[in-house]
Amino acid sequence: MKHYTVMKSESIDNLNIKENGIYVDATLGYAGDSKEILKKLNKGFLYSFDKDEDAINYSTKELKNISNNFEIIHSGFKNLKEELEKRGITKIDGILYDLGLSSPEIDEERGFSFMRDEILDMRMDRSNPLDAKKVVNTYKEENLRSILFKYGEEKLSGRIAKEIVNYRKTKEITTTLELVEIIKKATGANYFYKQHPERQVFQAIRIEVNNELEEIEKSVKDAIKMLNKGGRIVVISFQSLEDKIIKKIFRKYSTIDPLVKGLPLIPDEYKPLLKEVTHKPLYPKDTELIENSRSKSAKMRIAERI
Repeated sequence: MKHYTVMKSESIDNLNIKENGIYVDATLGYAGDSKEILKKLNKGFLYSFDKDEDAINYSTKELKNISNNFEIIHSGFKNLKEELEKRGITKIDGILYDLGLSSPEIDEERGFSFMRDEILDMRMDRSNPLDAKKVVNTYKEENLRSILFKYGEEKLSGRIAKEIVNYRKTKEITTTLELVEIIKKATGANYFYKQHPERQVFQAIRIEVNNELEEIEKSVKDAIKMLNKGGRIVVISFQSLEDKIIKKIFRKYSTIDPLVKGLPLIPDEYKPLLKEVTHKPLYPKDTELIENSRSKSAKMRIAERI
């Protein structure tokens, strides 16, 4: 299984792993990060989360070659707190989120790519009843427009939504390249080839299908509260909406509540939970960008529990 793990050394180094600690890989994928975490544990334990059965099956074999001090939880990281509490875990020493799609997810015929003709799907969890085909064929025009604008930040979202609805009156939209052609017709060839709106549209539909942004916000907030003192949270995002969410959450939890700021004695419940290790994001090194072009949009933010 071919997969390139983005900013792997930076992720592991910045987790400050203790050999007897409890760690979480919130986005297992094909175990690139989980393997490196597991190698550093002695009496510690690793919990890894993923919705994708293919990724879980592959990663289980890979991790067993290193140690048995792990458990893979078949769930999205939205349920991180609940799933860990079921196992008696209320405190952790570090957590890593790599929010990008894994290379196999892109390369397999899952409908994530707008460069090949595939069935419209885009589900990370194949048991999810909502897929991309259902979104483009059943959502009302105003809902499509809202999704494309909110999640894709696409300025021609209205035109694209209107063209999708017009097209599907005569034929169901079933493939990725069919959708790409609809986007091109809606925006005009000049705008299409200069701005590449298909990137934004596919991103928006993928986020809608997988409920990604809401899951990120809930999970990261839960993880921060579960961290032990000195425990770290490392997040790699790949698009501006994700990064804005992480930046906002880190700032919120590293700032004194304005209600009590300036008081001589700050009650514990109003004190910051975090310190930001990175006030500005880290980016992949030039050598990594050469090796893996998919890493070019990656941003890493790190915070530590205080």
